[in-house]
Amino acid sequence: MQRTTLRPRASAVALTALLAATLAGCTSEEAGSGGGSGGGGGGGITVQTAQFSWTAAGLTNGILGEIAADHPDLGVASLATTQLDPAAAWAGAQRGDIDLLTEVALPNQQELADSASDRVEIVSETYGEAAQGWFVPAYAVEPGGPLEGLTSVTQLNEYADQLGNKFYDADPGYITTEQNAKRLEGYGITLEHVVSSEAAELAQLENSYSREEPIVLYLYHPHAVFAQYDMVQLEEPTPYTEGCLTEGDGACAMPSYSANIAASDELAEQAPGFVDLLTDLRISVEEMEEMQKRVDVDGEEVATVARGWVDDHADQIDEWIG
Repeated sequence: MQRTTLRPRASAVALTALLAATLAGCTSEEAGSGGGSGGGGGGGITVQTAQFSWTAAGLTNGILGEIAADHPDLGVASLATTQLDPAAAWAGAQRGDIDLLTEVALPNQQELADSASDRVEIVSETYGEAAQGWFVPAYAVEPGGPLEGLTSVTQLNEYADQLGNKFYDADPGYITTEQNAKRLEGYGITLEHVVSSEAAELAQLENSYSREEPIVLYLYHPHAVFAQYDMVQLEEPTPYTEGCLTEGDGACAMPSYSANIAASDELAEQAPGFVDLLTDLRISVEEMEEMQKRVDVDGEEVATVARGWVDDHADQIDEWIG
């Protein structure tokens, strides 16, 4: 998923150790960062927040930080974010080091969420019905294109030569990467599963697209890539059913997913007004994709785009806060 910052990806183990050594859950320290016209001081708490590497997570956290700064009565002075992959983030939540997780993809992260359910609760769905799956460029499947006739994932072996025998995926720490490995095996697809990072995956897409060469890769909505390239999702012969990617053989579609917010019981006790806001916060897939384009394609700062969303939705936010 699209990164908000470029930095080497630490292992989940190393990040978990770092969290254990440096974070202490919700604190009563004054804010030392964050924007918004309301400032960041006062007696509000600093919320230890996981930030996943994709842009939507940075935008959601940025929006929440701006709202908290505008409304000190919510009891939150700032969000202290730590970039983590999902496994490390949920381990931190289970331990008590993380009190807020945004952009929690369900059902992808359901098992991880269940592991921390005695301390952290899913409190809202930010958006839902977000599609994910395997995509190819539209030019490749047009008449006369190198993948002409390709419509389904089950046909990929027939186009192995044209595809360089490769299927491109994102970070190894993503649950979807594990799911895709199982799907390749379940469908009997012999393409090499190329896994490194989302940045590398998108660089490969950019290179292939600029040359109008064929490529197949995993993508998901919302994502700025769809504002840059005309992509076609391959059909799936078997719809997703619960358990087909865990207990089953993996020969099934990936589920549409929802982005959710999880908050700790401690956060709900210390800043109930803020958690009440979380339960009402809604950002549509279309809005998120437009904001991602502004960040990832147009080069705007996450903080600037987040501030703009808050300003544009000021009346709605006031209603949510009540």
